[in-house]
Amino acid sequence: MKTKYLFAPVVAFLGVAAANTATAVCPLCVMAVGAGLDDVVSSIWIGALLASLSMWTVIWLAKKGKGFKYDKVIVPVLYYVLVLLPLYYADIAGHPLNKIFGIDKIVFGALLGSFVFLGSLWLHDFLKTKNQGKSFFQYQKVAVPVAVLLITSLIFYYLLNLLK
Repeated sequence: MKTKYLFAPVVAFLGVAAANTATAVCPLCVMAVGAGLDDVVSSIWIGALLASLSMWTVIWLAKKGKGFKYDKVIVPVLYYVLVLLPLYYADIAGHPLNKIFGIDKIVFGALLGSFVFLGSLWLHDFLKTKNQGKSFFQYQKVAVPVAVLLITSLIFYYLLNLLK
């Protein structure tokens, strides 16, 4: 009986003793570097993440009773500023040779990703209304945005490679 109580602390100690120091890197950055993606393609996913975080935060504030006037505008603006401004000051965004359609590729991709993400949520809702308020399949609310973002990323990946 006593070995049962001794097992968990021993395993925990061995896990801590064998652990390496964290070498955390942004998973999105790893994907972008590993795949050699263009700034537009990786920024599409950044924009989708920012839009999603903005929505989650506004909903969370409302649930906690801490929503405020213009929170649907101020929260997203804060998220975008907190992400894009450091990229600008680190000379990652804002480079004069890193543009598409006259707009910085990172800003363009982030805005495109945000609008595509919001459009994919609209598509999910539209599909639900066509099916008497039910999803066509499990996890449709996740699968539709991921699929639409993936298609958008692939389109821009191939278009940008054609332009090179």
